[in-house]
Amino acid sequence: MKLARLFLCIFALSLASVGAASESASHLVLLKGNGVSSSFERDVAQLGGTITFSHEIGIAFVSGLSGDAAAQLGASKDVQEIMPDVAFEMELPSISTPEAAGAVPASPENPADAFFWPYQWNMRAISADTAWMMGRTGSSDITVAILDTGIDYAHDDLVGRVDLSRSISFVPEDDLFVDIFFPGKHPVTDIGYHGTHVAATVASNGYVAAGVTSQTTLIGIKVCSVYLGYCPGGAIIAGVLHAADSGAHIANMSLGGSFMKKDYPGYVGFLNRVFNYAKSKGTLVVVSAGNAGLDLDHDGNGYKTYCSTPATVCVSATGPVYSDNYRVGPWYNIDALASYSNYGRSAINVAAPGGNAYRDADGVLRGGFVYAACSSTSLVIPVCQLGGFVVGLSGTSMASPHAAGVAALIAEDIGRNPGRIKTKLQQSADDLGQPGTDPAYGKGRINAAHAVGY
Repeated sequence: MKLARLFLCIFALSLASVGAASESASHLVLLKGNGVSSSFERDVAQLGGTITFSHEIGIAFVSGLSGDAAAQLGASKDVQEIMPDVAFEMELPSISTPEAAGAVPASPENPADAFFWPYQWNMRAISADTAWMMGRTGSSDITVAILDTGIDYAHDDLVGRVDLSRSISFVPEDDLFVDIFFPGKHPVTDIGYHGTHVAATVASNGYVAAGVTSQTTLIGIKVCSVYLGYCPGGAIIAGVLHAADSGAHIANMSLGGSFMKKDYPGYVGFLNRVFNYAKSKGTLVVVSAGNAGLDLDHDGNGYKTYCSTPATVCVSATGPVYSDNYRVGPWYNIDALASYSNYGRSAINVAAPGGNAYRDADGVLRGGFVYAACSSTSLVIPVCQLGGFVVGLSGTSMASPHAAGVAALIAEDIGRNPGRIKTKLQQSADDLGQPGTDPAYGKGRINAAHAVGY
């Protein structure tokens, strides 16, 4: 029965587009002081609830409360705000047919030697290959946390790149399927495909496809559930805090949704407290702008998670408007704003390649995908379990990890300083569109070579 539900859920995910907010059974509690007091623990127990997560900044997640019990807890002297957890449907990208690599380099010294390099217009668009020629392929001393569906840490392009001692799953619903189908695997392994693709875009060994870097250390933080079909807000908050407390220089969040602030008046306070904490700990959070084609300058009472949150870098997506062949090109006008990308001068910090694949009037695929590793523990794309596969995706989810990868290169020179990394990321971008800050590109499309001084 559970297996049937999983594959029904997978079918539903294939139809998902805009991430909308909905309520779950858990409650988020913003406390008046730091940490959880004994009196708060007593009140929760007496009301029939269970504290499932807490953090020293003064937040807690409580399950098992009825509506009346939640209201009573909200009146406690320890509680500043209580609200139902908010869940966000995954914003899944367009997807290509998976492809397997043939002969890969025995020990690639240059990421441009990767088997699928001819497909990777996106890396050339940001001058990543120029940075590699200058010896800037990343450092294992720099850590990027990937908040997503997990990471296939055994894929050829990711083996040795993921620090499993700092990796964690905050979606136990998916852990069951890891235990059933892949016994002995770390719970963070990806039974979808999204998180693995994102991770390998940031950092890849470069056997199958190149990443922006090839030496950067990754932390897998599973906050989106393939089984449930959404990303619980509490899991995302816990994931951001874990990334910050685990010493991540950068955290990538290729996820999100939106909600009306009037419907969830307390949630903005939760987010501000969490993201400001991450900034104070030295973690820069990079987020995708979203795939709804919305003007974020004119969304009224809307709140775009997580572009509307302070202390983040919000990334829009670019992609080719046309190609003779969507795999190997040539590709035309690769810096155009992707047709699906959200935009807005008040929200977008930088732009990066996200892909822009479509079928023309004759049904022929045009434009281009972003290609990266496909999880060998995927239950969504079973053929990828054979290993050595890539999949092409198109979405702002693909743009964000390009920016996170360039931010990782900058962190080598600057260290854990979110403000300075963000400034350098913006200053080194290629100014496109209107001069200065532009609704489509923010400060510009990122440039890896410029970011490291070339």
